[in-house]
Amino acid sequence: MLVAAAVCPAPPLLVPQLAQGAAEELAAARTACSDALAVLAASRPDLLVVVGSSPQGGAYDQGTRGSFAGFGVDLTVRLGPEPEEPSGHATGTDLPPSLAVGAWLLEQARWGAAPIAGVAVAAGLEPAACARLGEDLAGSGDRVAMLVLGEGSACRTLKAPGYLDERAEGFDAGVGRALAAADTGALAALDPVLAGELQAAGRAPWQVLAGAAAGRGLTGRLLYEDAPYGVGYFVAAWS
Repeated sequence: MLVAAAVCPAPPLLVPQLAQGAAEELAAARTACSDALAVLAASRPDLLVVVGSSPQGGAYDQGTRGSFAGFGVDLTVRLGPEPEEPSGHATGTDLPPSLAVGAWLLEQARWGAAPIAGVAVAAGLEPAACARLGEDLAGSGDRVAMLVLGEGSACRTLKAPGYLDERAEGFDAGVGRALAAADTGALAALDPVLAGELQAAGRAPWQVLAGAAAGRGLTGRLLYEDAPYGVGYFVAAWS
């Protein structure tokens, strides 16, 4: 069953080596992510599932590597230590960017509280399928924690990646309220069409979390909320 969850954004710019001169602009977000991961460790999980989005879904073993070379930096990360007995899922340097950022966050936190599994959710996965996946992941251990990675709308300002969309601020405000209250119903009700139009990469991972946490009675705290670069970033801890 799910005992705790951390929600973090997954922009490569969260990694200081990629942000370079702009690294300090996301210092507060990185601190909040560290605090959220501490909540996961304190929950004494027997499994940590790292969930992010990608064009296509997939499962990744502990120890799978990811690279930021595609963003111009020769930096490789690993999703926890190499397991003694690989399960046969994807291996090599092939974590999608969202999970690579998650691996980087875990490296910074020196995660050692539980074994790790990685799950990439197809960006277009329908809400009902996200919920079923969340239920399955929550049932994969007696005490499961989740690190859920994704951003809100990328249409908050004129200079945002998706330009300005007047619906973006209201969409992100609703997400922030849902994460603060651990409101699984509100997350499950996010419109995938609207989320796609607003380029909200967190929609599918958040709906996986909603499926995993439904009926668990978890409480939430919103540790960070901002829209640097015109993109909605959230950090939350559920326990």
